[in-house]
Amino acid sequence: MQARTAIAILLLALGAVAQDSTPAATTRRPRPARPTAPVKPKPTAPQTGVGTNTKPKPSGPSRPARRELISRFLAQEANAPAEVQVGAPQVGPGGAPQAGVPHVDVAQPLDPNTNPDLWLGGGGVQAPAQPATRSTAVYERGERFIPQPGRGASGRSITTTIQTLCDVRGQEENDIFGIGLVTGLAGTGDSPNMTRQLVDNVLRVANIRVDLNNLAPKNVAFVRVEAKLPPGIQAGRKIDVRVSTLGDAKSLQGGTLLFTELTDVGGIVYATASGPVDVGGFLAEGQGATVSKNHVTVGTIASGGKVERSVPVEIVSEHGFIYLDLRPSQSSFTNLVRMCEAVNQIYPVAAEAATDGRTVKVRVPQELPPSSHVAFLESILSLEVTPEVQPYVVVNERTGTIVMGEGVRLRAGAVAMGNLTVSVAESPETSQPGPLSGGQTQQNPRTDIKVSEDSNGLVEIPGAVSLQEVVDVLNVLGLSPRELIMILDAMHQAGMLLAEVRRL
Repeated sequence: MQARTAIAILLLALGAVAQDSTPAATTRRPRPARPTAPVKPKPTAPQTGVGTNTKPKPSGPSRPARRELISRFLAQEANAPAEVQVGAPQVGPGGAPQAGVPHVDVAQPLDPNTNPDLWLGGGGVQAPAQPATRSTAVYERGERFIPQPGRGASGRSITTTIQTLCDVRGQEENDIFGIGLVTGLAGTGDSPNMTRQLVDNVLRVANIRVDLNNLAPKNVAFVRVEAKLPPGIQAGRKIDVRVSTLGDAKSLQGGTLLFTELTDVGGIVYATASGPVDVGGFLAEGQGATVSKNHVTVGTIASGGKVERSVPVEIVSEHGFIYLDLRPSQSSFTNLVRMCEAVNQIYPVAAEAATDGRTVKVRVPQELPPSSHVAFLESILSLEVTPEVQPYVVVNERTGTIVMGEGVRLRAGAVAMGNLTVSVAESPETSQPGPLSGGQTQQNPRTDIKVSEDSNGLVEIPGAVSLQEVVDVLNVLGLSPRELIMILDAMHQAGMLLAEVRRL
């Protein structure tokens, strides 16, 4: 305080501090006059307007004014509070906060409305507000499904026709494919680098020459065209065509397939395709949002293909046999024997099982004319048999689908399932320095990891001898479809699940 007082007195004494009021007039003691030489009058420049160009020189405060300023400053220093400590309020007598002393809380940002002296105008610099948003990762399970018992023919034998158990050899579908272009897209086609050469080839067929550098189409997509030829189809018939993108096109909505040839693996053209593509959905996007319905990069053209070459089909082989091949889902020795017995009851000694165990050979009577071969085959396919119950469990882990057959059985055992869920959320924060602080912007990583594990015990599973009992036992576990797939695999490995597990 003494140093500050000395500095203030020195500044006042030198006349560095200006006085608010006009200094009082002072009188000086007259001095004896000195002889001086006559002064020549200086020529004055003509003045224009009113007033003169002379400016009064600033005069410092008088001695009484200086004394008054010094006494006022000393009084302020005597009544001044102690130094303000940041983060701790100044207290007066009795522990109460002292009035008139600003309080700074480092944990709270400064507010220019409540603390104007501590804001930028009062000499303080506040850093900008930092981002407070955080990323989250949440794993939730829906409500448990409560099954309702259904009604049906469970437990009773079911009969079906031979046609549902087998396929006639020689009546297979044939796949044909080709590569084409879909035009007329609203800027959702492939990038120009992929379609530039293809468009140039199409224009050259029409005898049009264009520089490749001038071709930048965004309304063209490079696609693969596929179709299936039904057995026995003749030339000129219409077939459905499927179109799928090969490049980076976003949508085929509103596009039209150019004339495309469809060939087999040997390169023989069997059909052609063209027409508008139907995607069964839509795509609408902007700079900040996208709305899509269904899969818009795959479409179909109903009756968009035309058969150019028929496929020869023969029902009866050159040796006079009709071959009935069991389907994979119905392939069993029991079904093979039952089919032979059903045919032999109508046509004695006409059917026999092939050595591969998957085919039934039916001998066609020699006296039967070729025009009656189809009627003879239809009379065999319409026969009814009782198929064997197939103990199959088909699972698809991608979609969480589980399908069980009626022949599935369970042995007694115990199962424990421990679910481990790990949630990782990354929310990096950007630290922005204050203005004029000389700092640098820095990104700080922020990671939230949440691990949860269920503490489940062993659950006793009784044996199940029917499909309904199997369903009831598995529902007791209260597992989701994806968890149930893992349990079924483990049961199959342990021998508890008496069925064949197939994955799609």
